[in-house]
Amino acid sequence: MRCDNGPEYISGALLSWAARHGIKIEHIRRGKPQQNAYSERHNRTVRYGWLARTLFDTIKQVQDEATRWPWTYNHERQNMALGSITPMQKLAGVA
Repeated sequence: MRCDNGPEYISGALLSWAARHGIKIEHIRRGKPQQNAYSERHNRTVRYGWLARTLFDTIKQVQDEATRWPWTYNHERQNMALGSITPMQKLAGVA
């Protein structure tokens, strides 16, 4: 698993768990977020797309929103890079 060097990814608990499950942790070089660009982009989108805009009272609410958000992101959110259409509209036009 490739990840950055944030405290949540260098903790002894995570590294021990990964070792017990045969998962190799690959840390990117410090100061090189482009080495993990897809994850960094996803994390930024989640953080600013819905997580920072919503006040949650329970973990269940977060889980429900995390389940609904990808559908909204792909079906309802217009993407300027795609000519102001949704990713699903773009995919339908390609097929």
